[in-house]
Amino acid sequence: MAGAGILTLIIIGLFILANAIRILREYERGIIFRLGRLMGTRGPGLILLIPIVDRMVKVSLRVVTMDVPPQDVITRDNVTVKVNAVIYFRVIDASKAIVEVEDFLYATSMISQTTLRSVLGQVELDDLLSNREKINQQLQKIIDDQTEPWGIKVSVVEVKNVDLPQEMQRAMAKQAEAERERRAKIINAEGEYQAAQKLTDAAAIIATQPSALQLRYLQTLREIASENATTIIFPIPIDLFEPFLRMREKKVD
Repeated sequence: MAGAGILTLIIIGLFILANAIRILREYERGIIFRLGRLMGTRGPGLILLIPIVDRMVKVSLRVVTMDVPPQDVITRDNVTVKVNAVIYFRVIDASKAIVEVEDFLYATSMISQTTLRSVLGQVELDDLLSNREKINQQLQKIIDDQTEPWGIKVSVVEVKNVDLPQEMQRAMAKQAEAERERRAKIINAEGEYQAAQKLTDAAAIIATQPSALQLRYLQTLREIASENATTIIFPIPIDLFEPFLRMREKKVD
């Protein structure tokens, strides 16, 4: 009987010792409550507790990556879209994260969803698609301000996907095609204008220097001669023969 009593005492002692010793990692902090009263934050390393009297709640200080579920949002220009996001945050005050809010992970997720719907409902669809960086910064600031009393720092908020209705996707595709056609026509018109301008400049030069036209004819003959053509009829300007005609007239005189 004595041996059984000693064994029972040893088991009780080990149980009490196991509940009195805690070891926290570098990224962990322990919130100590003594008879329900907050005693402070401890860790990392070895933590000694008073059995039965003390209770410790462990909190991680690492960055948490949380997906915000897809939200149905009606934009400012009355377009219904489905948007999801990702949020990066970490606990910077472990005691506030436990004392000020019941479940800081759930609370952060809920405030992120409501803020996402509220902010995106105030922007137009074009801004949502083009000014993504500005919207991300606005979301980060609003969510961070709301979670600061809980000891949570929101570092990054990123809008991931924007799912558009099928009819809106078709309308945007037509708009993009029309924009590409408009740019192509403008580029073609600019090319025609530049070509006409160059031809006008060339005509002005030839008008002042008739020999330039003769040189152009000779160059064109050379280019045609290099082709594997059969019969080529090429008009030769009479100006090319004027020097020979003048020489003949002088000999006759």
